[in-house]
Amino acid sequence: MSTGDLLNVHPSELRFPFELKKQSSCSMQLINKTDKHVAFKVKTTNPKKYCVRPNAGIVLPGDSCNVTVTMQAQKEAPLDMQCKDKFLLQSVYAPEAATAKDITSELFNKENGKVVEEFKLRVVYIPANPPSPVPEESDEESPPSALATQNGRQRSSSFDAVSKSLELPKQKSSEAWLMISRLTEEKASALQENQRLHQELELARKGLNKGVVGGFSLLFAGLVGLLGVLIGYLIKRS
Repeated sequence: MSTGDLLNVHPSELRFPFELKKQSSCSMQLINKTDKHVAFKVKTTNPKKYCVRPNAGIVLPGDSCNVTVTMQAQKEAPLDMQCKDKFLLQSVYAPEAATAKDITSELFNKENGKVVEEFKLRVVYIPANPPSPVPEESDEESPPSALATQNGRQRSSSFDAVSKSLELPKQKSSEAWLMISRLTEEKASALQENQRLHQELELARKGLNKGVVGGFSLLFAGLVGLLGVLIGYLIKRS
């Protein structure tokens, strides 16, 4: 707040939320400290950039007045968000019967010992969307030792899960190898049996040549056929 003999001005600087291509506004409050009428007028170094409502007026004794300043939409952001624009607020005693139409430039001339109070206000840009503050740590958070234990358990659980996932293919691989080994042994056994039967068949043929009875020949032929079916089944299974 800026304090003078005629007016109190709040705030002492104009702070505009800055966002490209969007208008921005701020306000200031003028409080009449006297028991007389006080006229005021607002000037700026960049009138095309700002709109002031009202830019002039009269504040009654002990009363206040709000002034709104609107900044036009900007296409570019200034370097380091620094603004060189300035505002000047002039105030002077006014006749009791004075109205807004009576506020002219001559009223604020510093002639014949007239007291003209002046306030200079600078322009400050503030980010329209400031970063959110970092949340404070809660008193109810777990102590470091508890967090370490929890992290250790999580890592152990993850390790166990990975180990199980690796063991599963190993188990399946072991079962497959056992199956292959068993089938290989069965195949070897079937081949040995086949060789033995061929030897017996050869001996039987020799016996036929020596005059073995016909009934034995038919029985032997049946056994040979059954043996062929058995061998085919074993080879197909392997």
